[in-house]
Amino acid sequence: MGKIKKIIIFVLVFVMMSGNITAYGGEMQLNAISACLIDATNGRVLYEKNGYEKRAVASTTKIMTCILAIENADLERKVIFSKYAAGMPDVQMNAREGEEYILRDLLYAMMLESYNDVAVAVAESVSGNVKDFALLMNQKAKELGCDDTYFITPNGLDAVDENGVANTSTAVDMARIAAYAIKNEEFVRISTTKCYSFCELNGKRNVTVNNKDAFLNQMEGAIGVKTGFTGKAGYCFVGALKKDGKVLVSVVLASGWPPNKTYKWKDTAALMNYGLRNFQNKIVYDGYEECGKIKVVDGVKPSVDTYAKGHVELQVGNEEKVTVYYNMLKELKAPVKSGQTVGQIEIFIDDTLYETIPIKTKASVKKTDFYYYFTKVWSRYCGQNKKNP
Repeated sequence: MGKIKKIIIFVLVFVMMSGNITAYGGEMQLNAISACLIDATNGRVLYEKNGYEKRAVASTTKIMTCILAIENADLERKVIFSKYAAGMPDVQMNAREGEEYILRDLLYAMMLESYNDVAVAVAESVSGNVKDFALLMNQKAKELGCDDTYFITPNGLDAVDENGVANTSTAVDMARIAAYAIKNEEFVRISTTKCYSFCELNGKRNVTVNNKDAFLNQMEGAIGVKTGFTGKAGYCFVGALKKDGKVLVSVVLASGWPPNKTYKWKDTAALMNYGLRNFQNKIVYDGYEECGKIKVVDGVKPSVDTYAKGHVELQVGNEEKVTVYYNMLKELKAPVKSGQTVGQIEIFIDDTLYETIPIKTKASVKKTDFYYYFTKVWSRYCGQNKKNP
């Protein structure tokens, strides 16, 4: 296959002079013990403070519960409250065993008012029981690259499993989960609703829920997402913002304890403003490019053309350096297939690999064989005879 050659093609250095905080890994005065800010379009961490530290995340857990219900259940199905669900501690809707609701309505109650009994009823509706739903939660977390997350409860109440492992996540993992969730229109519609009313199916009660997410009214472009609090977790909040062509997700965990209920809003605003000031959208690679020829050994053609096609747009911060490398094989051994990957374009931000774009062959090249050589010799022989009749 030949050795890989690495060629530095060009280096892009973007410097934005706005803001006084250094771009990546800079310090901010936050109350939260753990915090992070990510570019929701690609999951890149723009800022983190103890962002990979495992902590209790309280009711921000319900982000996962909500998106799983949307993806795995008919939202018009009937949900009957079990004795176990009805027995959950505050905050609760105070539903009684046997009460019946539409699943969609319960998602509004869970996300807007953060009812713990509703979260359990939702989990039981989707998976039959809480334990199986937790398996689904953890499977999804793994799919999203959240390797430091372990869910036990669908409502985020502090819990420890039979092996002594606690219900925990990290600021970065919760940001990844939220970034995934806000790509779903149904999820965004629920999480951004200010007020919602519904009825128990047998007419036993009418319910009105109001959104406890004050961030929705504090910044233009805010799209949620979820508050949380337990005595162990402290005040937590996962926020999302769409503004100036950016989609940002912030997470603050343990942002104070009573009576400092408003610290989470200040921390969230600081993170979001940091992202808006210190990062700009840059298109690093866009379109179609011919990447040259590769020698073909034992092929009916001596070489094959290559190409790359892709689009990479990212948030680039103060003094961050974007470097683009082309890595391509020196030669190929026939046969060669059209569309065969023969290298990649590597995009680095400073020293960290950000994304790759495959370099592929434009055509097929067959391997030489007896028929090929016979045909070639015969053509030459016939050509000579024509010249010398």
